[in-house]
Amino acid sequence: AECAPFVKTGGLGEVVGSLPKQLNHKKYDVRVVLPDYHCIDAKWREQMETLVTFPMYLGWRMQTVTVKTLKYEGIVYYFIENNFYFCGDSPYYDMWVDIEKFSYFSKAVLEMLSYLEFEPDIIHCHDWQSSLVPVFLKAFYCADPFYRNIKTVMTIHNLKFQGITEIDRLKDITGLPDDMFTYDKLEYNNSANLLKGGLVFADKITTVSKTYAEEIKQPEYGEGLDSVLQHRSADLCGIVNGIDYDIYNPSTDEYIPCHYDEKTFDKGKKKNKAALQAKAGLPKKRTAFTLGIVSRLTEQKGFALFSYMMERLMKQPVQLYVLGDGEEEYRNMFLSYQEQYPDKVYVQLNYTDEMAKYIYAGCDAILMDLMMPVMDGWEVCRKLRAKDNTPIIMLTAKGEDMDKILGLEYGADDYITKPFNILEVKARIKAIMRRAARQEPKEEKAKVVQVKDLLIDCQGNWGNILTGDEASAGRYIEARLSKFASEVVFNKKTTEWMLSYDGRKEEPVTLPIKFPLLLAQGS
Repeated sequence: AECAPFVKTGGLGEVVGSLPKQLNHKKYDVRVVLPDYHCIDAKWREQMETLVTFPMYLGWRMQTVTVKTLKYEGIVYYFIENNFYFCGDSPYYDMWVDIEKFSYFSKAVLEMLSYLEFEPDIIHCHDWQSSLVPVFLKAFYCADPFYRNIKTVMTIHNLKFQGITEIDRLKDITGLPDDMFTYDKLEYNNSANLLKGGLVFADKITTVSKTYAEEIKQPEYGEGLDSVLQHRSADLCGIVNGIDYDIYNPSTDEYIPCHYDEKTFDKGKKKNKAALQAKAGLPKKRTAFTLGIVSRLTEQKGFALFSYMMERLMKQPVQLYVLGDGEEEYRNMFLSYQEQYPDKVYVQLNYTDEMAKYIYAGCDAILMDLMMPVMDGWEVCRKLRAKDNTPIIMLTAKGEDMDKILGLEYGADDYITKPFNILEVKARIKAIMRRAARQEPKEEKAKVVQVKDLLIDCQGNWGNILTGDEASAGRYIEARLSKFASEVVFNKKTTEWMLSYDGRKEEPVTLPIKFPLLLAQGS
């Protein structure tokens, strides 16, 4: 559905645009197919040549398919044109419209192959938008000698979005037979699930990291498809996303106004910071700590938790730069803060590579997705640091052992335990980058002060384990959520609530996080 540099709204477009360039072109003939969206820049559309136009049945409807092509950096790209499905100023609209649009795209990809007389060994499908390719291949093309040997790989970038619609509607759109809508195929809670169909019929399944590949087989992270993924576990693996150093290289990037490397980063970052402030229309303040967010604005990214720290954040000497679109709630949240703090917050909903590069080059720190798979995210950060000396600092309220697991042992330069101050973060970043520029060895461990915030407060007489005194009234030993837990973790936006057993107060039903309950006293 996306491929940089033609169309990109997030990480999917980055991966699809970067992966083909990294494969051995002498050994593999790699080609990419995507919709010919009207929102693709005119400079690319002008280079496209029409290859073939043919009719295609989608269910009972006769549709027209036009295939265009262009060659970019040695890779052949095909574009499926249809003015009815791919008009508009965005690749996506709403699920009702997109279900039919990408059903058409998936079948057009398969039909196109015979007209072009191109028989691939493998078709690599990404997310629910192309997940009907393995389904169509099995349902309509498996008896055709031309298609018989084609294998499919299904890659999960975002398991939350699955392409769910009514069974009768998908039957009408696609013409798929009834036996495709059983519980072990496309049926899902009395609906049709496109992604589930792709996971069932694909020959292999990959996702963005080994850790995430294990996590999504569990109910907590499987988004309702954990049983399918457990069943396909022998064919499921994790491959860590990388970063394209040709694109993300501050010493050569065409967009940023001042190039820099590990030896000139100090001056370069300062100039790019001033350029970012000028471009965004925020005050030029050298002392402002600039924070950047380049992300889809969705609950899955952790913005429900982020909203609770905004007021405190705005009281500090910061500027916040937000690039990306998403769910209306979080879009409106950032627009509201931009209106409330016009000298501190800049929001741009429409993604552009130019603004993304300005933010990366000009900000003192980039806020990563709060809910990203840990190993995947850290590996990408480490690769970025290896190229342009970007420091990694983990801000955490977790215990020391967890900090080691998530941070220092996997490449973080430093970590700061809660509570933290923006000025402290700024000082840490400068110290790390200056140390790296002098090529001084990194300390084995950062010196930090551990401050604990408990999620549970206990009350009652626990007794004394040293003297053997028993609790005077064991039934009154209670555990309750601390003030910190109520404000940060179990708040109204992240937790479902119900009345307590006596009807006097509300208690959480769902648990946004998991934590061990340790008996600190007694037994």
